[in-house]
Amino acid sequence: MTTVEGVVPAGRSGAGAVRARRPLAARIAARTGGGAMRVFLVLVALFWLMPSVGLLLSSLRSPRQIAESGWWQVFSEPAQITWDNYSRLLSNEKVMGSLLTTAAITVPATVLVVVIGSLAGYAFAWMDFPGRDGWFLAVVGLLVVPVQVALIPVAKLFGAVGLFETTAGVILFHTAFGLPFAVFLLRNFFAEIPRELLEAARLDGAGELRLFTRVVLPLGGPAIASLAIFQFLWVWNDMLIALIFADSGNPPVTVALQQEVRQFGNNIDVLAPGAFLSMVVPLIVFFSFQRQFVSGVMAGAVK
Repeated sequence: MTTVEGVVPAGRSGAGAVRARRPLAARIAARTGGGAMRVFLVLVALFWLMPSVGLLLSSLRSPRQIAESGWWQVFSEPAQITWDNYSRLLSNEKVMGSLLTTAAITVPATVLVVVIGSLAGYAFAWMDFPGRDGWFLAVVGLLVVPVQVALIPVAKLFGAVGLFETTAGVILFHTAFGLPFAVFLLRNFFAEIPRELLEAARLDGAGELRLFTRVVLPLGGPAIASLAIFQFLWVWNDMLIALIFADSGNPPVTVALQQEVRQFGNNIDVLAPGAFLSMVVPLIVFFSFQRQFVSGVMAGAVK
């Protein structure tokens, strides 16, 4: 009997030969794909969700109860749950205003990186211009530049042009340091689009802009969604850049919560709900685009 890979040795059936030639990882995955693996994955998920659940339950308890016992006491004493902490948070103008400031920074920084990165990625992938490969290598080289190296030079530059301690300055900083990864990711993804598809669109009279908006962007949706999620999470959770470049009188939520710790020490009735509220927004964004994110990651892994 002959198989796809050659002649089967004597005394071994075709099915047995195929099983013997399967990679070890595939055989392990097939054997552990039952109930035991599902139980293990559920336990891992619960383990990773435990800090979030603990923070949520802590935000629903009074400061005295938080100081006296752990958050798991809620399961034995459900009467501890109260919404007073969130009422105090909503009346805290500084923290609530910081959430709006964070949104005002995160949304433009994400949109700019996605738009500029998409245009540059398409240009590096499918347009011919002098020095294209050299410019792309320069962009890739910027990926290894740490943010800390640029803090002092950029602070001096922003101070000279009047952008220091402004929302626009923080947006520009996040955009500049997010673009190298965006260009690298999208260029590699766009380059995998079949050339025949683009040539057919050009034969139908499509220009570069129409080709980009009608063909490349729809096909690159998963990669763009992955990039948007990464950029949004990075900017929303950032504290270093916000601490240096943002307006100290109207800071983002990460800096506002840090200032609450410094000023009040144990102001847990504001810190716990504020921290959970600041964490909920990235979770909502991630789960809203989870399908596109997974598609983009899997497509990149295959390519």
